[in-house]
Amino acid sequence: MTPTEPLVGRFAGQAAVRPPLPVKLVIAGGFGVGKTTAVGAISEIEPLTTEAAITEVAAGVDDLSHTPRKTTTTVAMDFGCITIDPTLKLYLFGTPGQERFGFMWDDIVEGAVGGLVIVDTRRLDDCYAAVDYFEHKQIPFAVAVNAFDGRVEHGLDEVRWALDVSEGVPVLVFDARERGSVRDALLVVLEQALARSQG
Repeated sequence: MTPTEPLVGRFAGQAAVRPPLPVKLVIAGGFGVGKTTAVGAISEIEPLTTEAAITEVAAGVDDLSHTPRKTTTTVAMDFGCITIDPTLKLYLFGTPGQERFGFMWDDIVEGAVGGLVIVDTRRLDDCYAAVDYFEHKQIPFAVAVNAFDGRVEHGLDEVRWALDVSEGVPVLVFDARERGSVRDALLVVLEQALARSQG
């Protein structure tokens, strides 16, 4: 028996198992649009969050009129992951929504293949910065309108017009609380990234 024969016998009929390909995606948008909720809904691990209590000072700066029950806010990032299939694992990084934390974005986004910009149609102006960021960096992205209370205030064509995004940018409705809905939105971003990579 040669030295390799026991190994050949032990692994006969078994394909080499490779770890899934790691892919980084960013979830962005304005204050209180559902970024932390989306990461928490889809992550297969306990998500890492950097939530801090909203102080009286912050409440005077951040518009809480549409999110009166919100008591915390992300001050650095959210992190979670989901294995799509045996070949692909998504690592999700949620950005802080307030403009004053924008200095962290370059570090958070570095290495990402795409982004999901979450929108609250009651305050579209809150997501302009995120849309501009991905367009400027030429990173593929999709716009996901979060269906607060099961409804959206404006149609998708109106949202596209208001954000001035090209026809090549998908605009969809999703529910940040629903795992399947978040998954489908992230798959749209992956399709965008794949299309971009194939030219």
